[in-house]
Amino acid sequence: MSELTKLTIAEARDGLVNRKFSSVELTDVHIRAVEAARDLNAFVTETLDLAIERAKASDDRRAKSKPAGGMDGIPIAVKDLFCTEGVLTTASSHILDGFIPPYESTVSQNLRDAGSVMLGKTNMDEFAMGSSNETSYFGEVKNPWKKDYVPGGSSGGSAACVSAGLASGATGTDTGGSIRQPAALCGLTGIKPTYGRVSRYGMIAFASSLDQGGVLT
Repeated sequence: MSELTKLTIAEARDGLVNRKFSSVELTDVHIRAVEAARDLNAFVTETLDLAIERAKASDDRRAKSKPAGGMDGIPIAVKDLFCTEGVLTTASSHILDGFIPPYESTVSQNLRDAGSVMLGKTNMDEFAMGSSNETSYFGEVKNPWKKDYVPGGSSGGSAACVSAGLASGATGTDTGGSIRQPAALCGLTGIKPTYGRVSRYGMIAFASSLDQGGVLT
C-alpha cells in the first residue's frame, strides 16, 4: 500500500494545497490500488478513466488558484445506491442492471461540485437490504482485514474500499446500521447523520422514513 493511500482526507487535501503531489498522482496511486484489490469485489462499476479526467481538471483549477471546494482532487467512491449521471447505477440488483441515470443525486452532485474525483460505484447488499454484504447480485464483498470475514452491510463495498486504501473516503447509506456496522467491522469511522440533514434526492429508497446518506472515512 502506497503512503498516499494511507492519508486521511484532510492530510490529502493539505498535500494538494501545498503542492506535495498532484491530484493526478494521488488518483493514479488509488487506481493502481483498485486494480490490485479486485478480489475484494468492492466495486460494481469502476470509473477510472473518468477519475483521471476529473483529477486533471482539479490540477488545472489549482494551478489557477481556483479550487472548486474543500474536496478538490480527493479520490472517493460512491455507494451504488446513489444515482450518478451517465454512470451505471444498480443498487447491486439485477433488476437495475443497465440503468444509467440521466441525473445526479444531490449527495454525489455536491461532492462533484466540491471537486472530488469519483473512482467508481461500490458494491452493497441488494437494494441495501442486508447487514453482511452477501446479498449483492454481483457477489459478496470481502473484508480487507480477513477475506473470509464479511465487511458488514449494506455499505460493505464502501467500507472495504476505504479500509483497503482504495479511496480516501466513500459515501454510504444507513437505514438500520448500514454505515455504522461496516465502519465497525472494517475499522473505520462512519456516521448516520440526523434525519433530514442530508438530501435523499437521487438515493434509491429502502425505507424513506429512516434512510440517510452519510460517509465512511
